[in-house]
Amino acid sequence: MRAIRQVLAEILEGSGKNVNKGRWLDAVLVLLISINIIAIVLESVSSIAQAHKQLFIWIEIISVAIFTIEYFTRIWVSVDLEQYEHATDSPFKIRIKYMFSPLALIDLIAILPFYLMFFINLDLRFLRALRLLRIFKLTRYSRAMQLLLQSFKEESNSLLAAFFIMAVVLIMASCGIYLLEHDIQPDKFGSIPAAMWWAMATLTTVGYGDVVPITPVGKFFGGVITVLSMGMVAIPTGLLASSFSEQIRKRRALFADHVHAALEDGKITKDELMKLEELRLNLGLSKLETKAAIRNELNANSQLNYCPHCGEKLNH
Repeated sequence: MRAIRQVLAEILEGSGKNVNKGRWLDAVLVLLISINIIAIVLESVSSIAQAHKQLFIWIEIISVAIFTIEYFTRIWVSVDLEQYEHATDSPFKIRIKYMFSPLALIDLIAILPFYLMFFINLDLRFLRALRLLRIFKLTRYSRAMQLLLQSFKEESNSLLAAFFIMAVVLIMASCGIYLLEHDIQPDKFGSIPAAMWWAMATLTTVGYGDVVPITPVGKFFGGVITVLSMGMVAIPTGLLASSFSEQIRKRRALFADHVHAALEDGKITKDELMKLEELRLNLGLSKLETKAAIRNELNANSQLNYCPHCGEKLNH
């Protein structure tokens, strides 16, 4: 039983000897999620929903069945995951810990709306909206999304500081435009909360144009806020772009370190090459990047083995 569980863990995580099977499973699940999202969107059109009602029902039933099997299988095999390899907790505690991990919660959200409707009388439109949350399951298979989430995690303190500054500017802009425009346009700037709609649209540089200042001083103030908003929006954008780039650099460096370790004996064996390929997939690197990393390490290793002056092979 344990051997079966370990094989399933490798397939679900796309690791070890079953990395190729894991890739095929990921492709099938990504296709199924995509079909679900398209079906949920099309089902919101009344004419299409009525014409293909049975098809949508079967897509929902089959999808939920597969997602449910996947969810409970992942919980069962979680004790064999690499991240819990050195855990001292009991298998039960490890499985509970896994159930509260972000990816496991996303998997639960994907199937929960279907089962909730058997116990709670939910509005159909609300149920459709909940089912659309299945798109977050793509996070498990998208390395780019994982990079972005890691960037959010590492820059959380800086982002919170940036959003705090934006909140302060938002309140100041709302108060300022309220004082300048509420007598002239009481229907649009009659209160500070009402003025916040204009402030939010201006600070995010969206500028819907449905609410605009009409007094000269109000227009000047609006211009200042618009110019200021460019810098405000650039702060979190710059932080995320910098962190995203740093995450990619770290992954490339990690892969290069593994290549360097594999080349300590001067060659890369078949098993080492398989492990490097598995690492490449986990890190979300392209084959071109990894080939360049291996080539660079081979060149560096070759230079270390030969004298740079006479070209003779050095004896270690």
